[in-house]
Amino acid sequence: MRRFRHFIIVAVLVALSTVGLRALFSVILALPRASSAEAIPIDALFNGHYWMIAFLFSLIMVMMLYALFVFRRPADDDSDGPYIHGNTVLEIGWTIVPTVVVLGFGVWGAITLNDITSPKPNEMTVNVTGQQWVWSFAYPEQGDFASSELVLPVDRTIVLKMTAEDVIHSFWVPEFRVKQDLVPGRETTLRITPTEAGEFALRCAEICGLNHTQMVATVRVLDAAGFQAWVDAENAAPAFADMTPEDRGAFWHSAEGLGCVACHSLDGAPGVGPTWQGLYGRQEELEDGGTVTVDDPYITTSIIDPNAQITAGYLPNLMPQNYADQIAALEQEIQAAEGVDIDIIADLIAFIKTLE
Repeated sequence: MRRFRHFIIVAVLVALSTVGLRALFSVILALPRASSAEAIPIDALFNGHYWMIAFLFSLIMVMMLYALFVFRRPADDDSDGPYIHGNTVLEIGWTIVPTVVVLGFGVWGAITLNDITSPKPNEMTVNVTGQQWVWSFAYPEQGDFASSELVLPVDRTIVLKMTAEDVIHSFWVPEFRVKQDLVPGRETTLRITPTEAGEFALRCAEICGLNHTQMVATVRVLDAAGFQAWVDAENAAPAFADMTPEDRGAFWHSAEGLGCVACHSLDGAPGVGPTWQGLYGRQEELEDGGTVTVDDPYITTSIIDPNAQITAGYLPNLMPQNYADQIAALEQEIQAAEGVDIDIIADLIAFIKTLE
């Protein structure tokens, strides 16, 4: 027993240190509440890593500190220590055991990834579009309307089919744990099964430009009845043909429209682009030193050829260069769906005129 005394003491100290470190991790590395089915296996994987990190740190530090204090050489001992060539069993052990552990975590991670990405019964599709610096969501199975907030039913798997209009963005709701990039010209998918009703914040987790930190959206998870009531209300919204130009202009400014809200405020607050408050009729100084009156032709040019006349204090190439194509495509869609010709730029101008 005396022979194994140091081993027993070290084992007890390692166990105590591991438990203490794991408790500390639960405080300093605390995760937000888990609110999706996918969070359960992910949190289990996190927990396994935390225990392993706590154990390995404790094993190294306890053995080092124990040896430092218990086996330190007395001050009057100038003799050489014993020569130790090595221990073949120990060397084989500390090669095989870590290899098995790493492979085990790899298999565990692969199983978890397959579990959270595989198709589930009764899935619902939501189309997600990211652009600098707004999110928009479309519901093809509920009437194909668009929304600037993501509204989901609880306890149902949602398939997010995502794409980006300009640069790479990243969809991330911490409470759901899962995260996925949105890539221009390519559709990526993400599955979420919300398990808790409530309101959450969607963030872009990829630095995507000047207003990256403001690229947020509200995620609301409702029970089945609440979700259906929301869908019915969205579908009951007036058709474009029944809206005034000013109302349509407000819609095009929003995230579910053309996303102008990402750069142009309505309350005078500075942004990536000039505020629309009091814009119409104002004299604007340009980067080339000239001035221009903000009227219909100037606004039209600023939309279809945004680099033609840059307002002083603002940068070129931030506004999408393909708005002319986007607007033409939207007008064709509305004409085909409602049989009415809409002039989106005229709608925007009408809306801007109301913002005195």
